[in-house]
Amino acid sequence: MVYLLAAIVAAGALGALATYRVVLWESNDILDYHLRQVALSIGDQALASGLPGYVAKEDAQYDFVIQIWDQDGVRRFLSHPHSGLPGFAQLGYSTARTGEGGWRIFSFAQLDRIIQVAQPLAVRERLAASMALRVLVPFLLLAPVLGLLVWLAIGRGLEPLNRVARAVIARNPESMSLLDVSDVPSEIKPVVTALNDLLRRLDASLDGLRAFTADAAHELRTPLAALQLQAQLIERSRDDAERAQAVARLKAGLQRATHVVEQLLTLARQEGMANIQAGSLVDLHALAGGVAAELLPIAQAKAIDLGVIGDEGEARVPGDAAALRILLANLVDNALRHTPAGGRIDVKVLRREAACLLCVVDNGPGIPAQERPRVFDRFFRGASVESPGSGLGLAIVRRIAKRHGAEVTLDDGLGARGLSVSVAFPIA
Repeated sequence: MVYLLAAIVAAGALGALATYRVVLWESNDILDYHLRQVALSIGDQALASGLPGYVAKEDAQYDFVIQIWDQDGVRRFLSHPHSGLPGFAQLGYSTARTGEGGWRIFSFAQLDRIIQVAQPLAVRERLAASMALRVLVPFLLLAPVLGLLVWLAIGRGLEPLNRVARAVIARNPESMSLLDVSDVPSEIKPVVTALNDLLRRLDASLDGLRAFTADAAHELRTPLAALQLQAQLIERSRDDAERAQAVARLKAGLQRATHVVEQLLTLARQEGMANIQAGSLVDLHALAGGVAAELLPIAQAKAIDLGVIGDEGEARVPGDAAALRILLANLVDNALRHTPAGGRIDVKVLRREAACLLCVVDNGPGIPAQERPRVFDRFFRGASVESPGSGLGLAIVRRIAKRHGAEVTLDDGLGARGLSVSVAFPIA
């Protein structure tokens, strides 16, 4: 409202100024014509009646001053006592500046005399200002009415937006129902549509969070109960050997619980992150070498041959280096858990025309074909799995891959057995 009314008033003032300038310009032409006509009429009267004597008018509210000189340069007539006018001006139109201001003068010669008619420029400016003011006054009188109309129009125009705002304020924080767009003006429909899209994504995120919380509570209940049981067994131990055995079991249970909690936290962090935007590039060769070197002591402890195989040339993909390290570490850790002693695990970096592949291939027991569609679900563990784990590793891998726009596929591993997990990244 303030901006609109200020703009309207400013436009009105500029319009009045423009009117003043145009009227002044137009009135100059008209008043110049009047000067000439007065001069000519005085000349005709002077010819008919001879040279009049000196005439002085005491009324200061005059518009014209008339002077007549004879052929000898003697002023024979002055319509008003005026010492500020030039004694003689050039013939035709001219403008003179005196101590009393500017004058517009018209002079012409007629037989044996010079007739001059002058008009103060202030008269012209006052006339133009008066005309411009008469244009501006109605606008100023109508400005409050215009402000009221603008206020009503804006209020009516913004009412749909107010309705949407009231609908959002009044709704339950847990309600994710979409806003009605049937009665929304086209100007704000994109905003409401974007808000509905946000509500859909929030609903999906909250559903995932609720499911994650329920699954996490269920999965943590068992290891915590086992830890409590192991603590009770330590209390009931009758000798040092039995106590040592119970302590060893308690430590193993703590390790499993710690692993589950770490995986839960990792998955929760990845679930809350947005998709990867264009930015830094990650070298898959360096990534594979770093993860393999980090987990090599575990592989050596189980006598597993862990190696890295890579195609020649660069294999860089846009992404989050820390997240991709978690992805590969989970794949290699899963392979180490399920591959028996003396087995083999290959970490491969392959280049294809449209993608870079990061693969972890082993010769362990593998995953039955019927269970492969479900292994990416949180906490899923196949019926034949005997090694300890949380069932979250591949869920974390899928989430990180999805953030990077990559695709995860499962296939048979080395020697038509085991498992091969391939993550295909789009080429940078």
